[in-house]
Amino acid sequence: MDARPTEVGEGLSRDEVRHVKEARRPRAAVVYEIVRTEGEAELIRPVSALWWSGIAAGMSIGFSFLTEAVLAAHLPPSGWSSIIAKTGYAVGFVIVILGRQQLFTENVMTAVLPVISRRKLAWLLRMLRLWAVVLIANVVGCFFFAAALTTLPIVEQPVADQLGVTVSRLMAHEPLGMFAKGILVGWIIASLVWMLAASETMHFLIVATLAYTIALLGFTHVVAGSVVAIYGLLNGLCTTQEAIFTFFLPNLAGNIVGGTLLFALLSYAQVSEEVTATRRADP
Repeated sequence: MDARPTEVGEGLSRDEVRHVKEARRPRAAVVYEIVRTEGEAELIRPVSALWWSGIAAGMSIGFSFLTEAVLAAHLPPSGWSSIIAKTGYAVGFVIVILGRQQLFTENVMTAVLPVISRRKLAWLLRMLRLWAVVLIANVVGCFFFAAALTTLPIVEQPVADQLGVTVSRLMAHEPLGMFAKGILVGWIIASLVWMLAASETMHFLIVATLAYTIALLGFTHVVAGSVVAIYGLLNGLCTTQEAIFTFFLPNLAGNIVGGTLLFALLSYAQVSEEVTATRRADP
């Protein structure tokens, strides 16, 4: 039996053929190339552009921390209130990702694909530069947001209490657990990047759903969690050792492993033969 796919149009009218072609989802190799070319564009951006965009992202992601606390403070005590409050976690991600601001974990996958594809030291160094600049800028932006919450009359006491609850919940994790959950967060964010590249619509729904999933499962994103940790430091709710060695470093390592060593490498592996064959066929 011939298992080869048939040509589009067999038994269909011209309008139906056009409809089929328009309804087709892009192949994985096409999505890969979209993400890879976006990664290359990010790798050649000037440091100043990466820096200011990264600071904006660090400040914007703070709204995940704040909005979840506001919802939790105003919902009646019940078994379902926390499930609803966690929808606020998606707000910062929507602002950052749809606003095209530089978020570290989003760049973990997009930046690594050109390095895997080109296999040259220069691109590896560009990737490390991108990671360093964006991560530091994100943390600086997180500091600005956490400092504003601490020093300015922005929130009322019930909301401030909920912010403290979030800090305690974050610091309750063990480093190994933080690392393991960070791997899954890296995978989710990398999946988000892949899905956005594959879809022409519903970007808001994709970002909001996956960000909400992170909160619902009790996972922690290294940048969003940095706002929480810095707020805890500024308000005496956690120690520097807890913020760095319990949260930041294990979670950072997990996010990188999930987004790079797992998702990015597997994404490349599934399309490498198609991409290589296409490039060889080009004149």
